[in-house]
Amino acid sequence: MQNWKFAISSIMGHKMRSFLTMVGIIIGVASVVVIMALGDGMKAGVTKTFTKDQQYVQISYSARKSGYMTGFNLGPEPVSEEGGGEGGVASEGDQGMSPPAGYGEETSEDVDNPILETPPVVQEEWVKELTKIPGIDGYYVGNTANATISYQKKKSEGVNIMGVNDTYFSVRKFELVSGRKLNPSDYQSFSRVIMLDEGLASTLFGTESALNQVVAVGDNNYRVVGIFKDPNAGSALYGVSSGGSALMANTQVASEFGTEEISTIVVHIPDVKQIKPTGIEAAKKLTELSGVRQGEFQIFNMDSILEQTNQMLSIMTTVIGAIAGISLLVGGIGVMNIMLVSVTERTREIGLRKALGATRGKILIQFLIESMVLTMMGGILGLGLAYGVNALIATAAAGALEGPPVVSMSVAIGSIIFSACVGIVFGILPASKASKLDPIEALRYE
Repeated sequence: MQNWKFAISSIMGHKMRSFLTMVGIIIGVASVVVIMALGDGMKAGVTKTFTKDQQYVQISYSARKSGYMTGFNLGPEPVSEEGGGEGGVASEGDQGMSPPAGYGEETSEDVDNPILETPPVVQEEWVKELTKIPGIDGYYVGNTANATISYQKKKSEGVNIMGVNDTYFSVRKFELVSGRKLNPSDYQSFSRVIMLDEGLASTLFGTESALNQVVAVGDNNYRVVGIFKDPNAGSALYGVSSGGSALMANTQVASEFGTEEISTIVVHIPDVKQIKPTGIEAAKKLTELSGVRQGEFQIFNMDSILEQTNQMLSIMTTVIGAIAGISLLVGGIGVMNIMLVSVTERTREIGLRKALGATRGKILIQFLIESMVLTMMGGILGLGLAYGVNALIATAAAGALEGPPVVSMSVAIGSIIFSACVGIVFGILPASKASKLDPIEALRYE
């Protein structure tokens, strides 16, 4: 305890010199902590983006059987790791539970010509059957398109248009800002109506009300019947170049853009613990109903993508943090330099202590503790500076970050311990020099 008192009194006796010595440690610790916090924040943001809608499990068709992928997909478009195709809803003449003609029967021609079969034309009745599986309480189907939407002289390019069926609004919960949702008559009469997310509405109309206004989608005019809040608009989910999002009847999107009426199949599984087994069962059931032989329906696995993304972020954070940590080396050299000066200044004190019975080990520990206290104080100040910088970054660049900077407890404690270790390592030489002084020569020192 006495050595700690000596260390603090020595540091406080030379405040300016001690502070200037700590500057390198302060900058080094702050730099490393800020970079680690930014990396952890980005990983947390990416994980949240990938997993926040995990209850909505998307099923897509793969042209080749390769075992069921497990996981979930948040994007509006069906994706398959095997490069699978898309399906579509049956026309009025194809309604019913029977699969399209030709599926389920193998012929000699199929064996002699191993050509990938055409993706099945998905019927909504097949998807509706999936709700009979325990754990699935809803579904929706639809399609997607990308177009430019304009109003008078204003326009927004790259708008993600989601064509949805009438069950979409009972499964997907989003905030309706104003107006109404799509109703059954919009599907039956192929009404040219559209819903815009509030960001897109603001881009096209500014402060003017967008309801009942007419916008141009491609070469056709559509009436705006509703404004909704889409938390994913403009995010990584749609791409940073996205011009916003809009909702239309999937029948109208198919007619307007020449796509299938069903290219997106999503089932809702409220219990996230049952996503994997229930999702696989749903994909198997849909494969059976479609009667496909060579391909199969699968649920997309986002776990591997998330793992790879976080791994890249970790590597990047570690490399940049290591570069920033070089300043700790510079700060450590400064500590060693000032401690050598301190040993020189206190030569007579050291000689007096040895003459009174202080051992070499006690002198060594005294100067090591002083060096360690100096760097620990610098580490604490650097940690406080890092918290301030992170708060400033979180406020100034909130929209540009996937997640706010997060200083974990392990990083905070680790930074203090590491700064103490720097003091010990760079204090060994001065402490060793002090402990080896001859007491008689030290007492004679002027």
